[in-house]
Amino acid sequence: MDGTKFGHIPVLLDEVEGVLSPKPGQVYVDLTAGRGGHAASIASSMTPEGRVVLFDLDRANLTFAADRVAGESGIRPVMIHGSFASVGRELEALGMRADLVLADLGFSSTQVDDPERGLSFMRDGPLDMRLDASSGMTAAEFVATASERDLAEAIGRFGEEPLARKIAAKIAATREVAPIKTTAHLADLVRDAYGPRAHASRMHPATKTFQALRIAVNDEMGALDALLDSIRRAAERAKDGRPTWLAPRARVAVIGFHSLEDRLVKQAFAEMRKRGLVTEIASGAIVPSESECAANPRARSAKLRAVMVDGPAANA
Repeated sequence: MDGTKFGHIPVLLDEVEGVLSPKPGQVYVDLTAGRGGHAASIASSMTPEGRVVLFDLDRANLTFAADRVAGESGIRPVMIHGSFASVGRELEALGMRADLVLADLGFSSTQVDDPERGLSFMRDGPLDMRLDASSGMTAAEFVATASERDLAEAIGRFGEEPLARKIAAKIAATREVAPIKTTAHLADLVRDAYGPRAHASRMHPATKTFQALRIAVNDEMGALDALLDSIRRAAERAKDGRPTWLAPRARVAVIGFHSLEDRLVKQAFAEMRKRGLVTEIASGAIVPSESECAANPRARSAKLRAVMVDGPAANA
């Protein structure tokens, strides 16, 4: 797939299509539409009667994805600008039940490559980091107002950064002199906090801190926890034969990119499987091939997990 044309290459595309196995007439819900790569490909297998619902926090990406899906499949998607944490409520309001669900928890290359978004330290830009640029606290505001203790906790928990306390102390001391408003400023002070260790680090010293602040600013773990809880409750209702937003035998796939995400998904799916609520589609996590990683280095850390919702119609 031409990533230069669309600004992003969808990861594990063939593998996602394999576990979701789209059929004509189904309802597909893409919880993180991005640039529409997964959605357009899956929708093309669901024509002519298929229905598509797209969620995204980034309004520009949402519109782009919807236009791409419509152009490539002929299906005009329903667009929902907001967090996937509300998927159950939104689908019930639409009177729809999902047959296929995908959550790609990464962010698009157009976002990370845009210095104005502040998601990367590779090019200097405002310290924003919001996935929904229209609302919420920026990373600069978080860094300016959070206590040193809260900063250390966030960097340690969400970045799994062993030097979290030292970095938080450096941030707290620096902001007393001047506000931290740019990605370059933050990256430099994290490097300073690392000291001589920065030269021995295999990755840029600021990598884990940037990840942690992005997760904190966007409440990514809270949203993922809410999504998994919504899936769990829907699977319970499906097993009891009660109406819910997930259809019986619905297929749910999640792609995570760091250990915090993948661990949460793995544990939630395992718990649901033990309770007889879902069946694992693939044994364990599916990871990108060597050839995909060579073509798209940003796919390296991706892990795909997928389950099928059980229920009264499971053996039909």
